[in-house]
Amino acid sequence: MVHRLPPLNSLRLFEAAGRRSSFKSAAEELDITASAVSHGIQSLEDWLGVPLFVRSSRALGLTEAGASYLPAVQKALASLASATDQVPSSRPRSRLAMSVTPTFAARLLLPRLTRFTATRASLRIDLDTSYRTVEFPRDGFDVAIRLGKGEWPGLSAVLLLNEVLVPVCSPVFLQKLDRPASLCDAPLIHLTRVAEDWDSWARITGYGAIDCRRGLVVDTIQMSIDAAIQGLGFALGHRPIVDEELDSGALVTIGLPSARAEAGYWLVGLSETMSRPEIVEFRQWLQQEMAQFQEAPLAAPTNTESSASS
Repeated sequence: MVHRLPPLNSLRLFEAAGRRSSFKSAAEELDITASAVSHGIQSLEDWLGVPLFVRSSRALGLTEAGASYLPAVQKALASLASATDQVPSSRPRSRLAMSVTPTFAARLLLPRLTRFTATRASLRIDLDTSYRTVEFPRDGFDVAIRLGKGEWPGLSAVLLLNEVLVPVCSPVFLQKLDRPASLCDAPLIHLTRVAEDWDSWARITGYGAIDCRRGLVVDTIQMSIDAAIQGLGFALGHRPIVDEELDSGALVTIGLPSARAEAGYWLVGLSETMSRPEIVEFRQWLQQEMAQFQEAPLAAPTNTESSASS
């Protein structure tokens, strides 16, 4: 049976532009020019004999035909990518694409990565540190490293590291306090992009109620570290992320209890992808690197059922 199929590459361009409602954003995602996206989609429209986008100077929108076609194309591309990943192969692939939380990438992965790549010169590693949700396998990533509790339906998740939460501040800030360190009325630095903040620390340690309405609110762990160094208040340090500042003396602990976080950093991916030789090797190496920070043995891979996003 001969199938009447449009060029596969034009479908990739259409899917990315339709999902992002922008030729420019699609081009950035696919690492090509916006002109190439536009020409490719025009070729698809000519092949189909129907416009897929409404083009204007202000916005890009799907036509009725485009809106109807997009979900089917997305499903077909995802199915093709999944089927490709399931083809048995004992040969490591030459590219490993990872979506990694920015703080983990900068603080824990990059400083150690040369130990992995030193004997793997032929393996290209692509790192993406944006906060966007990843859809496997559609977005082209093999695995992701995420902070959470291992609950990603439809994915295999391997625990890499549980953080330890401990209150920290700058030495100068500590000296300026009129009395011994207390969280009752001092400014706190809050994080919006983590599951566990001051209220979680207080609950785990039994410290008591903390007024979480006070203080500065930031959206990254790095910014909370920087704010604490500048003397803007107490930050909830995430160890080992904050170990560099504690070792240098830029930040100090204040004699309050620490708490092992309920969430952790996990290596996440489709189960068929996680069994690929180069990913098994990378996972084993990264577990060994992170084991020095763990008091308890590393967890074995777990599997849950449902959608494929992280």
